[in-house]
Amino acid sequence: MKAMESVTGHRVPTAVTDTGLALLLAGGCLALPSLIPDGEPGLRAPDPRWVVLVLVLTLPLALHRRFPVWVLLTTAAAAASLQGLSYVPQLAGPEGTSIGPTYLSVAAAVFLTAVRCSARTATAVVAVFVPGAALTEALLAPAGHRIAAFLTEAVLLVAAWALGRLTRARAAIRDQALERAAFLEREQAADARAAVMEERARIARELHDIVAHNVSLMVVQTIAADRVQDRDGAKAHELHGTIEKTGRAAVTELRRLLDVLRTDEDASGEPSREPPQPTVEALPALVESVRAAGLVVDFDVKGSPVDLPAGSHLAVYRVVQEALTNTLKHAGRTRTGVTLAWETEQGRLNVRVCDDGRGDEEATPRVPAAANGGGHGLVGMRERVTAAGGSLHTGPRPGGGYCVHALFPLPLPGDAA
Repeated sequence: MKAMESVTGHRVPTAVTDTGLALLLAGGCLALPSLIPDGEPGLRAPDPRWVVLVLVLTLPLALHRRFPVWVLLTTAAAAASLQGLSYVPQLAGPEGTSIGPTYLSVAAAVFLTAVRCSARTATAVVAVFVPGAALTEALLAPAGHRIAAFLTEAVLLVAAWALGRLTRARAAIRDQALERAAFLEREQAADARAAVMEERARIARELHDIVAHNVSLMVVQTIAADRVQDRDGAKAHELHGTIEKTGRAAVTELRRLLDVLRTDEDASGEPSREPPQPTVEALPALVESVRAAGLVVDFDVKGSPVDLPAGSHLAVYRVVQEALTNTLKHAGRTRTGVTLAWETEQGRLNVRVCDDGRGDEEATPRVPAAANGGGHGLVGMRERVTAAGGSLHTGPRPGGGYCVHALFPLPLPGDAA
């Protein structure tokens, strides 16, 4: 049934095509007497019974979609009755009469049954019905034309059956191709959505780092401003201005974060709306913002910088940012050294962020878990460095203080940055 729907197409309902076929064959059969030469021997003149048999032969085809086997048997019985009562000429009569609408109706029923029914029913049609119909045609034919009538009927019905099965197979192949194309389209859409969600999560993590850094700076700057309020009003005013600037930057990044995390269709199709990612060149500005919070930072670059992949650029920046933020939160206003050593001969970039220990008695104590590398920030740093192909080592220094040491591989001369 489904295969025939594909054959007839989705634009015209199957019932309409079946009804049109039934009416066309009915009109052809009713017009058959006018096509037969007058005085052909052995033919009975049309009468009401002839009209009834013609209608029984053709009109049930309109219901073939619902009752394929019953329509086939009814059509065959009506065709045999018309021939047995001599209302139609023989299929291969003495005068060589051609095949008429009567036999085409049976062939059409066989074709539709082969298209719409299962393989078991179709096999029964070609193995039982076709030989039976051909044998009936041969028995009703004149004595000298029975073999020709049998062969002609058998060839006609087998051809109709074979054409029906071929049509069904082609329709099945087309349906499978359409289903496979639809599946691939759904899979591509799902992959695109997953890629968008993964990209948004990555952007959200990046913006989270930026916001967390700015908020940490604001907390430290607020504490510093409160301590110098009574001693140095100008310095406190300067710190308040820095806090305002940092706060505005944090609000801007929060807006970007919320915009990225939107789930509406417009935002889901634009994963590229991410802010520019910081690189190694942005480290001096980062160091200056940390110095404004009261942390003494010595920034030193050794060797000649080389081009890095975008992932390595971002990883270096985040490692230094996270290390300085942790120093602000846990070590107070201490002296910190940031060193970038471009060791081209060894093919690596050596990044070190080390502080001298506690510089403010009222600073928040360093969290032991962070010292052991178990803090969330250090886990994020380790993931970034590993993704860039490097290694990370963190821990307390023998002479006091804390150190973050990261090694990044430099691209080979033939590598693309």
